[in-house]
Parts: sequence; structure tokens; C-alpha cells
Amino acid sequence: MAQVLMVDDSSTVRKEVCDFLKANGISVVAAVDGRDGLDKLRADPAIKLVVSDVNMPNMDGLTMAEKIRNELKNAAVNVIMLTTENSPAMKERGKAAGVKGWIVKPFNGAAVLPTFKKLVSA
Repeated sequence: MAQVLMVDDSSTVRKEVCDFLKANGISVVAAVDGRDGLDKLRADPAIKLVVSDVNMPNMDGLTMAEKIRNELKNAAVNVIMLTTENSPAMKERGKAAGVKGWIVKPFNGAAVLPTFKKLVSA
């Protein structure tokens, strides 16, 4: 049972974020794209936070966030984007899909750890 779902098509980013979270006492499961992320979220109701890239093959992160809210009817899980994208239009789409935060890569674990811990304990 994981607290965080890390979704990114880059194995380097997935490993970096997962290793950081595990080292800080947060259980995490990884997914390679939005489709995989939805499957993992369906399978593990203990997930409280989804951290996702935007640009991925098969299903992008924003589409996944929309499906979490509309198809899975899951309003409880927190979704944060971790991406190189910084356009206002994408951020607006994310906000409309219930995305709670937008972090521009590179990942700075120390800066977001208090927020992540708060979101997984809520």
C-alpha cells in the first residue's frame, strides 16, 4: 500500500523522486505513463498523492488527472504536476482538472517535502 504514486516516462526522474521519498519515510509506487498510473491508482486505494509529469506517451499527465476526477470519481487524491511545462494554458487545464500544485523540473525534494508529507497525511 503506497502513499504516493510517481508517474513519469523518464526512468531517471522516477528513480530520483521515488528514492528521495522512500529515504524520507514515504511509501511510493511508480508508473511509466498516465495509463499505467490510472491502473496503479485503481489497484491501491491507499494512495493519497499523485506526482506526475505532463508529457508522456500513451496518456499525458493532464489527461490522467482529468480521468482521475471524471472517470474514477476520485476527488480525494491530491495531484501535483512535476514537469518542464510552464505555460499558463497548461496550468489552467491542470487547475480545472483539480491539480493542486505545479512544480517545474528539476525536482528539489527538500523544497517540497513538507508539502508532500502534509498531503499524504491529510
